[in-house]
Amino acid sequence: MMEVLVATGNEHKLREMRHILGSGFKVLGYGKRVKEDGRTFEENAVKKAKSIRPKEGQIAIADDSGLMVSALNGKPGVKSARFASPPTPENLCTKLLRKLGVRNGGRGAKFVCVIAVHYPSGRIKTVKGICCGKIINEMRGNKGFGYDPVFVPRGYRRTFAEMRPAMKNRLSHRGRALRKLKVLLGER
Repeated sequence: MMEVLVATGNEHKLREMRHILGSGFKVLGYGKRVKEDGRTFEENAVKKAKSIRPKEGQIAIADDSGLMVSALNGKPGVKSARFASPPTPENLCTKLLRKLGVRNGGRGAKFVCVIAVHYPSGRIKTVKGICCGKIINEMRGNKGFGYDPVFVPRGYRRTFAEMRPAMKNRLSHRGRALRKLKVLLGER
């Protein structure tokens, strides 16, 4: 069983990662605070992953993820978690919907997740997952976190917050990135 040190204290993310990676991995949260001042998801993920020193038989990973809305020129983007304060789903979604207004067009959006892997040798690799969809006009559902209550993936009618965790994990940006991570780790 491989030990995966994850640079997060976010229990929602850890739960998703444990579920998606499965029983071959021991996922341990490593809640070290790192200033996310990069201009890209990749820069932030790498910076956070480098903050952990994995030992032999371990890897350290960190993700940076966020929502990019077409009508807002890709915002909130890398500042998704800091878009509203405190960053509760209600505050984040309310501010996003207020910025979008009542327009029905131009609500295309995508969730992006970049995971950086830091190996004991010091080598760093990244994987990326993207989930395209749209922002709806109101919050729906009580599962998930962040912007999940207003995001509907392409081809679906339910928000991430209305979906069962297994369905969300199959479709989500983080799920896609974690499945790529599993493939990458198989190539070690």
